[in-house]
Amino acid sequence: MRETASLELSKQTVRRDSVQKRPSWDEYFMQIADLVSTRSTCLRRQVGALLVKERRIIATGYNGAPRGLPHCAEVGCLRQQLGIPSGERHEICRGIHAEQNAILQAALYGVSTEGAVLYCTTQPCAQCTKILINAGVSRIVYCGDYPDPLAQELLQQADVVVERWTNHKEG
Repeated sequence: MRETASLELSKQTVRRDSVQKRPSWDEYFMQIADLVSTRSTCLRRQVGALLVKERRIIATGYNGAPRGLPHCAEVGCLRQQLGIPSGERHEICRGIHAEQNAILQAALYGVSTEGAVLYCTTQPCAQCTKILINAGVSRIVYCGDYPDPLAQELLQQADVVVERWTNHKEG
């Protein structure tokens, strides 16, 4: 009898410890966005994004060349060859941004993005911001800075909640 009670107490302690070590939803989804970024084929920046509704992943995206086309690792980076600084002249880049890729994946499979949350390893640029606003994304959680005053202004005007993720694990 004592052995059974001791075993039950031990199980409860293990469960309580497991629950305390469980990541928050934001931490969980940011970890997945980081994993998605490892699929990136961009030579300059590896970005991962995912769209989530009601704590369910509806789409993922990473930056790289359009499907079926040669990756930058194979043909080189035109912006790099021309000495164009990061964040400028996106129109001559053969790659697509992670945020755009996630939106397109949702569209390709007929999944609504209205009210979705975007988790992204980098703050969205102005172009991605406009797409995210029109896609109905209501909240953006990001970890890496990519300061773009226009993007910040547009998100504020559209009442999109924006949060910079800082991974503070408490002891």
